Amino acid sequence: MYRKGTWNPGPRTKDEVQEQKEPDMSESKPQAVPVAAPAVPSDVDITISDDIPLPEVMVDKTIKDTFDGAFRFAFIGAGQGGSRIAQAFHQLGYKRVCALNTAQQDMATITLPDANKLVLGQGGAGKNPRVAREVVAAHREDVLDFMRRSFGPTFDRIFVCVGAGGGTGNGACMALLDIAKEVMESLRLPVKLGVVVALPKNSEGRTVAANAHELLSALFAKVKAGEISPMIVLDNERIQSIYPGLAVDPFWDTANRSVASLFHLFNTIAIKPSHYTSFDQADYSTLLDSGMITFGATPVAKWDDPTDISHAVRDNLRRNMLAGGVDLATGAVAGAIIIGGQGILAKIPQTHLDHAFEQLSRVLKGGNTVHRGIYRGNKETLVVYTMIGGLGEPEQRLTELRKLGGIL
Repeated sequence: MYRKGTWNPGPRTKDEVQEQKEPDMSESKPQAVPVAAPAVPSDVDITISDDIPLPEVMVDKTIKDTFDGAFRFAFIGAGQGGSRIAQAFHQLGYKRVCALNTAQQDMATITLPDANKLVLGQGGAGKNPRVAREVVAAHREDVLDFMRRSFGPTFDRIFVCVGAGGGTGNGACMALLDIAKEVMESLRLPVKLGVVVALPKNSEGRTVAANAHELLSALFAKVKAGEISPMIVLDNERIQSIYPGLAVDPFWDTANRSVASLFHLFNTIAIKPSHYTSFDQADYSTLLDSGMITFGATPVAKWDDPTDISHAVRDNLRRNMLAGGVDLATGAVAGAIIIGGQGILAKIPQTHLDHAFEQLSRVLKGGNTVHRGIYRGNKETLVVYTMIGGLGEPEQRLTELRKLGGIL
């Protein structure tokens, strides 16, 4: 009988009742189901679980120059002038090079790889250093990461390259030196910072001259405190007098290459053997740590008389120094490298060369050291390359900038 919500099957027999009380559990007992092993491809021996933690694979991020040198240098250029200087080093084979600017149009002419260029802000600094200081301060972590990525984990010294008269290079310079120090500390490298600063031409105006004077004075304070070395001053007014009549197009390239190529010569020659006298890595290191340095190149037209070479070193050196207003009598250390053709060096008496080195020593201040090098070159010419360090402030040039900038 069916009633709503129930089910009555009717009377049951004794056997049916007994069967219900003593059910046969053998029929309901769960049966073990075999689990199939995961298929293993025939070409592997074992499958590794993804649950095992593995250390990260270390990738060699070292950046290498395209030449062998005594030291591995990194360069960051700020502003159009500083970026051009950094670019000149990159063209010589230095690959730890990057540049930043506050104006996209100024960065467009820089031939560094795109990954090594960083544009901060918009529209440039307009010769106002304060604008660049604020922009770099607002993007400090971005700049730090940019430098670490561009330089890699291993190098010996960072150079900050700037134009002293502009807004971006001038305003960013001190902040970049601080960030560069942090980069080297984070990599547990000895902190060694240098700066390449380009001075403007006198025709660039009052604001530019005032900017340059302010930055140059601040940088010299850091040199005296031992916080930066070397400080290399590239004076565009001086370059214009050394290369008179130079056209507009090649001017900036010539100015930047003049310092970059001489710097590069000393870096590469410091690890090369000589048939005569070697200028070695320790000599070069002494110059790099000496404070303000400047370079010169003196071609020697004749060498018959014992004083010919020394006269060229003394007189031409003063005219061909790349930094104007520098008093060589304040120099404490120098590197002098004579490179001559094999035929020329086979004729010149050693005493003539010794006399030239002695003359250079007499030009510098008392107690100086002159590191010498004599090398056989591939051209039948005779050139004396000089690097003078430990120099005092270029008082004459600072006074000139102060007057041009209307600074009382």
